[in-house]
Amino acid sequence: MFRMGRGFLSSCCLGRVTFTFMMGCNVTETGKKGILIVDDHPLVRNGLARTVGQESDLSVCGLAESAEEALIAIKQHKPDLIIVDISLKGSSGLDLVREIKRLYPDLPTLVLSMHAEEFYAERALHAGARGYITKESPIENLLDAIRRVLNLGVYVSDAMAGKMLSRMSTGAKGDAGGFTEDVLTDREMEVLECLGGGMTTRDIAEKWGRSIRTVETHCANIKRKLNLDSARELLQRAIQWVQAGTPCK
Repeated sequence: MFRMGRGFLSSCCLGRVTFTFMMGCNVTETGKKGILIVDDHPLVRNGLARTVGQESDLSVCGLAESAEEALIAIKQHKPDLIIVDISLKGSSGLDLVREIKRLYPDLPTLVLSMHAEEFYAERALHAGARGYITKESPIENLLDAIRRVLNLGVYVSDAMAGKMLSRMSTGAKGDAGGFTEDVLTDREMEVLECLGGGMTTRDIAEKWGRSIRTVETHCANIKRKLNLDSARELLQRAIQWVQAGTPCK
């Protein structure tokens, strides 16, 4: 969970954040940059809103829990930056990032996720995001990431930047657990990580609001792409893959 500090879910805070979302915010008159937060966990959304809203140069102009809500909020509130979680209700946050890039080429997105950088940072940048930061990061790093992206920069952690530069210099592709990140789709990556984190196909289906059959189809595709013969081999591969990262919860 992102480190928000104490008391960020007070009733006073929740009321103020909800009011801001419903009424919008005139960021042009205040000179503040408007931030739209897209996350399917209410505690995270409101905690982020309180954290960002305390900054003198930033203002939360909208909250959304799905890609559909986010696209509506963009039209209504015209944010300067969008913070997007990878795992959203019914869709992948990276698909939303791609759609935002297609519809609003100059609107920057920052991906904030519980997933480890090693698995998703480069995917997020390839999708069109201007930065990637994990929810384990200190508040100061998040605010730095927001301001850097607003100033047309790109943000990843120093450690991830070093790995990316190293791969660029050697011509290697991003890799985790013995296969390149390009082999699997975004959803298949999430399924693999969730399996490795101890979730069942039923758990994953409930988390996404999809059928178990849909998740099982993803599992079958993963096995085919990775040349795995059984569910046991898939689970073993998934566990091995998440050892260096953060399991899905």
